[in-house]
Amino acid sequence: MATTSAKDLGITPGAWNLDPAHSSVEFTVRHLMVSKVRGHFEKFTATTNIDDDVTKSSVTASIEVGSITTRDEARDNHLRSADFFEADKYPTIEFVSTAIRPNGDDWKLVGDLTIRGITKPIELDLEFNGTQADPYGGVRTGFSATGELSRKEFGIEWNAAVDGGGVVVGDKVTINLEIELVKA
Repeated sequence: MATTSAKDLGITPGAWNLDPAHSSVEFTVRHLMVSKVRGHFEKFTATTNIDDDVTKSSVTASIEVGSITTRDEARDNHLRSADFFEADKYPTIEFVSTAIRPNGDDWKLVGDLTIRGITKPIELDLEFNGTQADPYGGVRTGFSATGELSRKEFGIEWNAAVDGGGVVVGDKVTINLEIELVKA
C-alpha cells in the first residue's frame, strides 16, 4: 500500500508550482470506430498543495479550451465550436480535487471536473514518479495520471452515423496527464 506521508515519499509539504514546459494534458478518442485520435491542450495551470498526510493534499487545475490541438486545424476549430466544447461560452475546463487515496502502490485522485458548465466527479489513477533536485537549485516532483470519461455526460453529444454502422466520434475519452511540479 502507498505510504501516506509526504516525507516518506521524499516530498517537502507545502505549495508546488506547475512547470508547464515539462507537463502535458492529453486525450485520446475513437474516430470512425477504427482508429484513435490524440490531442492535447497547450495552455493549462494548476495549484498544488502537498500536505504531510498526502491524503489531505489538494489540486486545482484550469485548462484553456481554445488551446486544443489535434494537428488538424479544421478539426480543432470544430472542437472549439458549439458542437463540442463551445469555447467562446465555456473558455476553460476546471478540476478541483476532493480526495486522494492510496490504491495499492499508487493513488486515486478524485475530484470534480467541469466541462461546458457541467460538473461531474472523476477518478484518476495517479502514479508518483519521484522527487529530484534540479540543476538550478530547485526541487521537482512528478506524477502521471490517467482516467476515462464519457463526453456525453458533459453535454458533448455531436456525432454522425457512418455507413455500415458506427459513428464518427466515440463517447469514451481517455485522459493522460504528465505533471512536473517545482517546490514554491
